[in-house]
Amino acid sequence: MPFTIVRQDITRMHVDAIVNAANTELRMGGGVCGAIFQAAGASVLQAACAKAAPIPTGGAALTPGFNLPAKYIIHAAGPVYSPQNAAQSERLLRSAYLESLRLALRHRCVSIAFPLISSGIYGYPKEDALRVATAAIGDFLMQHDMDVYLAIFDKASFVISRKLAGAVESYIDENYVFSHQMLRRGLLEVEREALEAAAPLPMAASSGIPGELDRLMDNLDEPFHVALLKLIDAKGKTDVEVYKRANIDRKLFSKIRKGKGYLPGKRTVLALAIALQLTLRETDELLERAGYALSHSQKFDVIVEYFIVSGQYDIFRINEVLFQYDLPLLGSN
Repeated sequence: MPFTIVRQDITRMHVDAIVNAANTELRMGGGVCGAIFQAAGASVLQAACAKAAPIPTGGAALTPGFNLPAKYIIHAAGPVYSPQNAAQSERLLRSAYLESLRLALRHRCVSIAFPLISSGIYGYPKEDALRVATAAIGDFLMQHDMDVYLAIFDKASFVISRKLAGAVESYIDENYVFSHQMLRRGLLEVEREALEAAAPLPMAASSGIPGELDRLMDNLDEPFHVALLKLIDAKGKTDVEVYKRANIDRKLFSKIRKGKGYLPGKRTVLALAIALQLTLRETDELLERAGYALSHSQKFDVIVEYFIVSGQYDIFRINEVLFQYDLPLLGSN
């Protein structure tokens, strides 16, 4: 998928470029910056940085990756957070992301990994730093194709909105936990007994195939890709807008669009539902076309359902919450 949050050491990532949260003089620092210098080779990287320095706050410069798996290091100078001038800090942080992405694009990079810039010793509140990062990356990806990763080293460095986290947790408590209580009361056993007691379907004398199955085969619903294309038209959206907002790449969307027996995975179908801003009923119907369903026995499903029911269709925000719960992200699968 084009934008993915991963829990990984950025110095070990096999991408075209990794981003260093740098100072304007491009000198070796601590934290992520120090780790990148050490892994790349501190002396050779410092020599390369000396030729590119200084850069402005909000700017970026490129050097070779040297001993890293990445071909390039893009050094982005984020701002020191100023609560008295929060708007200026946000503008400069957004610029650091966008300048890095533009630099990667000029050097024909197809993949890039970022840390959460300015969220360490520069004091940018982690929740706000994440919001600026995802907004800047999301805006860039609406215009360009690139695989972008946000590398989170540990959970302590990843914080979502407390208000959002509380709302999601409440929805989970009301739905996911309740459903498990119902299961523990033996509803599955009740359903199984009801199925076993049901009368068998009549058989078609001529073919040996159940008569009900004959009827169903004569009235098959339209294929998934046909239903999807009709929904795109009905919602007044373009193909590009849909696959970009679904956080899936163009090649996968083209494969889905052509049909030819291919059915996407459940996470991809849900991502398309989010991109199309479907209601819960419409989402259920689209999932059914591909042979899936939402279940209150799956925390992943309950979280996605919360966002649909509450009319929140920002896939990056949804993925932030799923990442927080150590669940798979929406997008290509």
